[in-house]
Amino acid sequence: MESIYPSLISPKGNFFLIAGPCVVENREVTFTVAREAAAVCRDLEIPFFFKASYRKANRSSLHSFTGIGDEEALQILADVKKELDVPIVTDIHTEEEAAKAAEVADIIQIPAFLCRQTNLLVAAAKTGRIVNVKKGQFLSPEAMRFAAEKVRDAGNPQVMLTERGTTFGYQDLVVDFRGVKAMQAVGCPVVLDCTHSLQQPNQLAGVTGGHPELIETIARAGVAVGFDGLFMETHPEPSKALSDGANMLPLNQLRPLLEKLVRIRAAIL
Repeated sequence: MESIYPSLISPKGNFFLIAGPCVVENREVTFTVAREAAAVCRDLEIPFFFKASYRKANRSSLHSFTGIGDEEALQILADVKKELDVPIVTDIHTEEEAAKAAEVADIIQIPAFLCRQTNLLVAAAKTGRIVNVKKGQFLSPEAMRFAAEKVRDAGNPQVMLTERGTTFGYQDLVVDFRGVKAMQAVGCPVVLDCTHSLQQPNQLAGVTGGHPELIETIARAGVAVGFDGLFMETHPEPSKALSDGANMLPLNQLRPLLEKLVRIRAAIL
């Protein structure tokens, strides 16, 4: 598989976008989101990478939805990649998952809670795919250089970092926009996760909450301060999403939001 790392940088100077539903729920939702997001990004000349987890391991409750089965979910992602000609992003939670996910994924994503797991980072690096490491909610931006170094020292220079908020108290997150410069100093693309940064974890109901009404605010600020890419989870009906619905962007709001963000990007270039 040829590397897509160079395509993270748009010849038009745009940010790139990683977007999709949180998890592969079924074929219909997955393709609906992928088609719409790909079409919008094509029209606006935004490099696009489709993201969906084939399995969710880090859930609040034992009874939360974790997936439809690895093989079926990975096949749906493979079909999206082939039929829509878009690169795929998915995450892994154990070393054993890396090689299997890499058969489909162009970007292997490391969840924030696992960003210090050395063996997991090394396994992802050895697939030869781009490795996107999400910043732990408990880490400073400066500390993320050690995660990047683990990937590089394992022989893979293709690494990117994602800001997804920092723990603030027990049930909230905040984004420190100063962190983009610290992580860019590592020498890799840096992404702002505009949806997970608005989560409210550890709710008493056992389901993570969020502030989706602030997605545009976070995204506009991220573009203005110079993040290389944006990450957004989006769904046709967030209230019916099987994972992370409380902080998702409704799919019909994706185009108007990206149109605004492209104009902001053009204004600061």
